[in-house]
Amino acid sequence: MTSRSIAIYYEHPDWFRPLFAELDSRGIGYVKLNAAGHSFDPAAAGTDFSLFFNRMSASAYLRGNGHAIFFTQSYLEYLEKTGTRVLNGSRAFALEISKARQLQLFDSLGLRFPNTRVVNCADEILAAAAEIGFPLLVKPNIGGRGAGIVRFDSIEQLKAAIEACTLQLGIDQIALVQEFIPARNGHVTRVETLGGKFLYAIDILLTGESFNLCPAELCQIESVVEFLENPEANVSKAGLTVESCTPPRTLIDVVEKIVAAAGIDLGGVEYMIDDRDGRAVFYDINALSNFVADAPRVIGFDPHVQLVDFLERQLGDH
Repeated sequence: MTSRSIAIYYEHPDWFRPLFAELDSRGIGYVKLNAAGHSFDPAAAGTDFSLFFNRMSASAYLRGNGHAIFFTQSYLEYLEKTGTRVLNGSRAFALEISKARQLQLFDSLGLRFPNTRVVNCADEILAAAAEIGFPLLVKPNIGGRGAGIVRFDSIEQLKAAIEACTLQLGIDQIALVQEFIPARNGHVTRVETLGGKFLYAIDILLTGESFNLCPAELCQIESVVEFLENPEANVSKAGLTVESCTPPRTLIDVVEKIVAAAGIDLGGVEYMIDDRDGRAVFYDINALSNFVADAPRVIGFDPHVQLVDFLERQLGDH
């Protein structure tokens, strides 16, 4: 490892194989840092790498690594204090691990988002539901892969879930009670950005069976190694239909405004068109973007090529 190397900080063991492969193919020096088991000296003046790429996932708690989420907050702030160039730094990560903060950002930019109440205990959910109305969603503040999101169509359903203690408020015990938006044409749109600029967009078909809308099949299959061994045979297991799209320039401009305000170097923003009035509703920011699977077929190019181009430029400019 040299002072000109890139540090890739990540938690999931398989999601970033394509990134590592592209770096290896170009002979670019990098080091892998496992967020699930790491440490740092807060008094140290610097690091052995000049570029730090944060790929820590908010869904780490689903794999027993929730501790790494809170560790990462302190680690990113330390790195920034030492002058290390950090991609998707503390500001972006703070949004990645708080849906409540994401909605506050949307509000600050004058954007429409679902009517929501943020609660910190189950007792507050019923009162929030009375204000929101049905159908509604209850979702953990720290999410990832749609974990813990439940739709309720009546007060009776909601009361039964509360009494049975089946609701998951997440590792910070904060949840969102949110109106259910009927999506026009049955899909949501995810816009990916790189370096603050539009990279590509996809429509994701809603099936009503899952809220896991990660567009990479790797996110959908629990046995990642099995999937990678035979991806074509396992695509059907993912149960997710995506297709390339080009949003109106006005919405692309809005997304670029969002990622600029969020301090996101690589990430996606999701919105849907409310079928009731045709207006765009923004509801999620993903600072950890797993690119769409089989990208050359779906969007016409491999985004990892552009990503590594970007990393090389960042390394050269530092």
